[in-house]
Amino acid sequence: MASHFFALFSRMKNINRWALMRNTQEESLAVHSYEVAAVAHCLAVIGNRRLGKNYDAAKAALIGLYHDMTEIVTGDMPTPVKYFNAEIRRAYGEIETAAEASILQTLPEDLRADFTPLISPDGNTELYRLVKAADKLSALIKCVEETNSGNREFRMAEASTKRAIKDLGCAEADIFMEEFMDSYSMVLDSMLQKEK
Repeated sequence: MASHFFALFSRMKNINRWALMRNTQEESLAVHSYEVAAVAHCLAVIGNRRLGKNYDAAKAALIGLYHDMTEIVTGDMPTPVKYFNAEIRRAYGEIETAAEASILQTLPEDLRADFTPLISPDGNTELYRLVKAADKLSALIKCVEETNSGNREFRMAEASTKRAIKDLGCAEADIFMEEFMDSYSMVLDSMLQKEK
């Protein structure tokens, strides 16, 4: 029997994020998910190497890769709408759960158990916490890139996302902020020059 899972996965490139804001460069869900996967992997490695954790860094990357796949069904709900009140957040959570189930049903039955913890991860784990931090960091990266391009539309989003990251209390995200974020404001030639 044919499976539609990866054809659906491929559709992430057609879903644009930040729909309510003027963008100098559109960001697809696929690009965002790729970045979240890379940052989640980095956060797990930071935790393992520097903080004595025992994260599965590869699994963090995979959860990051699939973390927004439900938006193929739901679309990208703007944050002000998604979190407007508890009732909307609860209803949207139910829609996301139904979308996860629909997506998982497109897999061959013998593969579902392997993909379920990636598409519908346990939200109470430390690994999930890292992916959520990576998701916020990816949003901040987008905001920084936009403001650096002269787009004032993202100034408030940048400030509120920085606060949200700080409020996470995630040491791995704090380290990422300290060591990697400044580079997003640099030009390519400066990044490639050897330090003197």
